[in-house]
Amino acid sequence: MSGSADSLGYFEYRHTVAFAETDLAGSADYVNYLQWQARCRQLFLRQTAFGTVLDDDLDAGHADLRLFTLQVECELFEAVSALDRLAIRMRVAEIGHTQFDLTFDYVKGAGEGDVPVARGRQRVVCLRGPAGAPVPALIPDALAQALAPYAAGTRPLAGRHT
Repeated sequence: MSGSADSLGYFEYRHTVAFAETDLAGSADYVNYLQWQARCRQLFLRQTAFGTVLDDDLDAGHADLRLFTLQVECELFEAVSALDRLAIRMRVAEIGHTQFDLTFDYVKGAGEGDVPVARGRQRVVCLRGPAGAPVPALIPDALAQALAPYAAGTRPLAGRHT
């Protein structure tokens, strides 16, 4: 498992499908695609400058920022099987004031004649406040800056310097 930034405008997570991720017919179960999306996003957040800022916030006791996933979807084009090598490529589709959309392209081969096998999407909102009553919050500057290199043609955040 690995995650890396790419000069092509996407963050890539490489994954080899495990036998445990397949059904009786030998195909990867659909729920795993959502887990791979989540893993890709987690690696992105950890490996960018935002991960350092988030760690600093947690260390300082400011752990009230939450990234809440509002919507997840995934469309499967082709089955994948155990030991298939996948690349999950995350891009930023849209950045708003409190929410952002991510897209995920799943390709089999991971650089060896890529074959698209699925496409996914997530809508994420930033929340702050107590656990029982969180409210939408502006996307933190560090997160907006971390997302920017992966956003193609999206509008800049209003009121923010880029």
